[in-house]
Amino acid sequence: MSDESGPFALVIGGASGIGAALADAYKAQGMTAVTWDIEGRHDITCDVREPDAIDDAVGLTRMRWGIPTSVTITAGVGHSGLLTEAEPDAFDRVMRVNARAPWLCMRAWVGAMRGQQVAGSFVAASSISARLADRTMGIYCASKAALSMLVQVAAAEWGPFGIRVNAIAPGVTRTPMLGRGPALTVDGSPWLAGVAERTPLGRLGEPEDIARSIIALHSMEWVTGQVLECDGGLGLRSPIIS
Repeated sequence: MSDESGPFALVIGGASGIGAALADAYKAQGMTAVTWDIEGRHDITCDVREPDAIDDAVGLTRMRWGIPTSVTITAGVGHSGLLTEAEPDAFDRVMRVNARAPWLCMRAWVGAMRGQQVAGSFVAASSISARLADRTMGIYCASKAALSMLVQVAAAEWGPFGIRVNAIAPGVTRTPMLGRGPALTVDGSPWLAGVAERTPLGRLGEPEDIARSIIALHSMEWVTGQVLECDGGLGLRSPIIS
């Protein structure tokens, strides 16, 4: 283990969007944040679709930094389309990234945490779409619902080892998944304008909003198996797509 070892947070999908905001928030607090990703600036390259790549990334991370006290998985993909029109390959792709990959990442760290008696905390990025039936987003909704349930089962299984597992469920958040340029602004998108209008707190979510909530969730030592909705109240009024 190198001289960089010490308490640190691992952010999987940390090169952009919510993951990048989370890594920046940790660093602003003086906490070491290690990032995995396949694009952009990151510390370890890891394709979370591949179990062997995850195992390699775990080994490299342990060798350089040790075992994280908190692991956040924000890597994910979007999808839109009617269920009757979606291709089977699209279903497999979205499930592989949004549900299977977080499970593989968490599972890969549990043995190390148990072996070193680290009371670790996992937070996976689910979505309010896990419980809202949004037309044209059925596959995405199903993937996030699967992830939310995996989090709850993992919390029940790993709690006796002192390992907590929770999920954060953002609403519509201004990240690259929504698009870039004018399409990402309320003025440039009638759909986003409508979402902001239906949100009780009156605006879209920002990555920094979600990052602060993730850090808070990691710090709640008596909370596990929960899905914390962080959506400005959007889910209180109606589905995202009305």
